Amino acid sequence: MFGKLRKAFKVLRIPAVRKAMLLQGVAASVEHCHALADLDCRTVIDIGANRGQFALIARALFPDSRIFSFEPLTQLAPVFQRVFANDPKVHLFSTAIGTKATRQTLHISARDDSSSLLPIGEEQCRIFPGTQEVSTTEVSITPLHEQIREQDITRPCLLKIDVQGYELAVLQGCESLLHCCDAIYCECSFLPLYEGQALADEVIHWLRQRGFVLQGAYNMSYDKSGKAVQADFLFKPG
Repeated sequence: MFGKLRKAFKVLRIPAVRKAMLLQGVAASVEHCHALADLDCRTVIDIGANRGQFALIARALFPDSRIFSFEPLTQLAPVFQRVFANDPKVHLFSTAIGTKATRQTLHISARDDSSSLLPIGEEQCRIFPGTQEVSTTEVSITPLHEQIREQDITRPCLLKIDVQGYELAVLQGCESLLHCCDAIYCECSFLPLYEGQALADEVIHWLRQRGFVLQGAYNMSYDKSGKAVQADFLFKPG
């Protein structure tokens, strides 16, 4: 309760996102400010956009940036579009990102921001009660280069990924454009929360092989026993 109140207070202090919270009920992801504050971004690729929480904080931190947001859960699109109705530099794509163009089952969580292209695991439901699967739907998946082109990206560019266990497949679907990215900000897990997900060490290794070095871990979460569960990782070319 107190954490939510603190977040609401922080959001209300940012003029650029105050209206979205008060009129649309969408709170910017202020927890990412300390990880991103030193970046200078002209393009933000926001994969796993939900209702626009990350796009809002990206707009506040990078007011001149062009933002490409990707969210396959189409029922969230109307809220996102209302939030950014007057921002011509924000573009929403109703697709997931992956290695090839296809359609796949999306497992919808009781908390829609915990929905995933992977089945929701027992550990996810144990550690985060109220995130169990409530339904499924078919969504489109495409590689990133089929949605945006290299010439659409003005550098410096931030690639953000928050896809509930599907991180490695998303990165593989972005591989042809990774050379355009000056920072990658990706949520990864230390425990298998979704069936078949790649864990943090696998993501770190895959990116290291492609020239990206881990710069820091933020927003660490723990289970009741104190075991690390997941965090947001910042990578830069090294």
